[in-house]
Amino acid sequence: MNTSGQAGVDVPKVKLTKENFKQGLRIFRFVLPYKGAFIAGLLLLLLSSASTMVMPKILSYLVAIANHQTDTLPSYLPKTVTGIALVLFGVVVLQGFFSFGRIFFFTRVSEFTVRDIRRTLYKKLVTLPIPFFEQRRVGEITSRLTADVTTIQETFSLTIAEFLRQILTLLAGVAFIMWNSWQLSLFMLATFPPLVLLALLFGRSIRTFSKQTQDELAKTNVVLEETMQGINSVKAFTSEQHEVSRYGAGLNRAVQLALKSGMYRGAFVSFIIVAVFGGIFLVLWRGATFVELPVSDSRHLELKDLIEFILYTVFIGASVGGLGEMYGKIQSSLGASERILEILDETSEPVHQPRPAGAAPLQVRGEIDYQNVQFRYPTRPDLAVLKDISFHIKAGEKVALVGPSGAGKSTIVQLLMHLYPLSSGSISVDGRNIDDLDLTELRQHIGIVPQETLLFGGTIGENILYGRPGASEADVVDAARRANAWQFIQSFPEGLDTVVGERGIKLSGGQRQRIAIARAILKNPAILLLDEATSALDSESEKLVQQAMDELMQNRTSIIIAHRLSTIRKVDKILVIDGGRIVEQGSHEELSNDDNGLYANLLKLQFELT
Repeated sequence: MNTSGQAGVDVPKVKLTKENFKQGLRIFRFVLPYKGAFIAGLLLLLLSSASTMVMPKILSYLVAIANHQTDTLPSYLPKTVTGIALVLFGVVVLQGFFSFGRIFFFTRVSEFTVRDIRRTLYKKLVTLPIPFFEQRRVGEITSRLTADVTTIQETFSLTIAEFLRQILTLLAGVAFIMWNSWQLSLFMLATFPPLVLLALLFGRSIRTFSKQTQDELAKTNVVLEETMQGINSVKAFTSEQHEVSRYGAGLNRAVQLALKSGMYRGAFVSFIIVAVFGGIFLVLWRGATFVELPVSDSRHLELKDLIEFILYTVFIGASVGGLGEMYGKIQSSLGASERILEILDETSEPVHQPRPAGAAPLQVRGEIDYQNVQFRYPTRPDLAVLKDISFHIKAGEKVALVGPSGAGKSTIVQLLMHLYPLSSGSISVDGRNIDDLDLTELRQHIGIVPQETLLFGGTIGENILYGRPGASEADVVDAARRANAWQFIQSFPEGLDTVVGERGIKLSGGQRQRIAIARAILKNPAILLLDEATSALDSESEKLVQQAMDELMQNRTSIIIAHRLSTIRKVDKILVIDGGRIVEQGSHEELSNDDNGLYANLLKLQFELT
């Protein structure tokens, strides 16, 4: 049962340092193909910000005209209320145009960039070796393609633009108010540090509670996923109420944390309202005292300048408040970038090696040679799985691997496909070390029918075609006939177009196995690996599948991992594996006649159980 859930989906925030900022910028290489649109978006962002910042100035001119102070207006502006209002309307229209263009270009950049990131990341994932996936949960990997990439998408489309706009607003606003009245500006700016400090303290507490709430909800999602995936077991053990209680307890914990977070948010909003409006009223009071001063006083402020000052102060306050949120989003984006770059920096399998000019495609006859092979799983280096395994298989031979569970049988065939690196020794195919072969070409000549067949959620025809994409329908039908699958395929109204459901759930075990065999027949490999597919089937299905397997093994090298020893009487050679070593080898007759041998004992035990 998969317990990964969504616990690893939360995107981590990292401290914004020079090193991780430089590391995070590497993700911007995906933007380079669209740098023209990105630069256009930045220019429109600059124009949009500029049009916003001139609005308070124009509004102050409106107040000046209302007070009959037209002599203070620039000569190029109209001297009427209607004229200034039309200018202001024109600026608003321009800002709308600039904002539309900014969003249009940044959206294009973000969508194309995220598409390229997802495609590159997925391409990287499917080329990574098996140990990578054994050390990570499925939920963690999928979250990088979903949550992390979505965070980066939001950064490219909104966060960068908003962050730059807030900075421009802050800098321009401070410049305008300093030009307007440096004495009142210093008074206003002196109120900012304590407000910002208290806002940061509130924000940190709110983020802590929010993260804890998300973690609790993630745990409840794990319970939900486990229950849905194992619903048969839940019902068989009448554990419905137990699962409901587990899920409810998780929800209650999440609610309690959310309520605490809500209290902090409420207090924070109240603080912001009091602080912002209180600060504005304080500045307004101080500015009003400057308006009352005589014109001869250097601190004297015109009414229009005070209104302009207040408007710019509001802009500055809003930009400072917005910068905190944007900073948090940039931290999350850097964390997401690091997680994605970790995968992109992983070492892929040596697949698709460039073929020398004029070199012919790899041809495989099927001769296999293991020499002193030893193996330890990379995740468990302290445990020796295979110890000095040596054997030779001639092209076209049929060899069975038997032995108790955990003896190393499956590992032997996995190493032939180069799913793991050897600890020592060598494996050769047709006299060539598999380390020197292109993995893609090698695996194209190896077919496998596993004990538990995985079908993809498409149609029967698509699943068979997985063995050789592009094959004709006639070849697919022929493979299905030879696999004893055509009869049941024809019984479906849609035939080959029948949808098998997720993981082939709509088909029986025997039907899935015969589809897998048809897939292998269509591939027509030189080497065939069979993790005996009949051990979990009823007698009728076993007979049909065994006939299909006999058809599949004709004229090709076959390695069979045998669970039912009665199915391997006709193989050329049997290798008995125990404790990671070959303890016996020979034909069925030779090994069964050795009363003290492991094979004979396994045979007796199996017949006693049947």
